[in-house]
Amino acid sequence: MSFRLEARGLDCERDGQRLFAGLGLSVADGDCLLVSGPNGSGKSTLLRMLAGQLPPQAGELAWCGRVLRHGARALRANLLYMGHAPGVAASLTPLETLAWYQALRGERGDDDARLAALEDWGLGEGAGIPAGQLSAGQRRRVALARLTLTSAPLWLLDEPFTALDRDAANLLEERLSAHVRAGGAVVLASHHVPALTVAMSRLALGESPRPDEVAV
Repeated sequence: MSFRLEARGLDCERDGQRLFAGLGLSVADGDCLLVSGPNGSGKSTLLRMLAGQLPPQAGELAWCGRVLRHGARALRANLLYMGHAPGVAASLTPLETLAWYQALRGERGDDDARLAALEDWGLGEGAGIPAGQLSAGQRRRVALARLTLTSAPLWLLDEPFTALDRDAANLLEERLSAHVRAGGAVVLASHHVPALTVAMSRLALGESPRPDEVAV
């Protein structure tokens, strides 16, 4: 599948402070973009704009050439957005959490596939335990199990390495690389610079760009 998400002239101001202005980027199949910058520089805000959750104060977004207000449904159907918080309710089990996420996307799925996804992320034995009994790293793994289940080609991930141990971080790096090699695309907001086996460009917010940064 060939696709493209474009941002044109995006502006963002918060509490009287300009976070970014005139920002433009383009992400297509096979692309990986790391959005970096200090806390408060607008990384999470930018990802929420790209996901269609926040309207830009200026500028526009386009999906496959269609301005977002006309193509929002198509974008949502092809997008997996994961926010900074894992979004795992304490009262639900990991299996129930994945079923809930799939239902939100209009997907039925089945427990066998969900259990396989949890086992993929080392959580098979905890699949029926309320998430409130899991560690922060385990709850993050529950959220990341969505990557195993989804068919969405575009992933927008906000600080997905938070609370992960080295083994889980290595697994996530492998999955990101594999997704891009298979023709997907990733926009990743993170303080952690992953060791990926695919080309990765970088967009730095709130700091001076380095000479080796790739323009987007």
